[in-house]
Amino acid sequence: MERTDYPAQELIEEGLRDLERGVESIPALLVSIGAPRLRRLGLRVPRAIPEPEHRLYELLARQDPDSAHSRYNALIRRLVSFERAAECAS
Repeated sequence: MERTDYPAQELIEEGLRDLERGVESIPALLVSIGAPRLRRLGLRVPRAIPEPEHRLYELLARQDPDSAHSRYNALIRRLVSFERAAECAS
């Protein structure tokens, strides 16, 4: 990915690296959620993790059940911010 200053770019880049290595992480699950749109934007997204929405929420809930919902929503907002910025730039 070309270096830019999009919102959440570091998170997206980390997710792409994790997917490439086969690591199921919060960033990898987030990129998996956005995979169709990210691919349309020209990013090379490795094979996405199945059912990423549920798996991300479950992972967040295991870490801290009380904040899982708000953390999930915050991560989705960061993904959308990245996607919108990338769309505007293209």
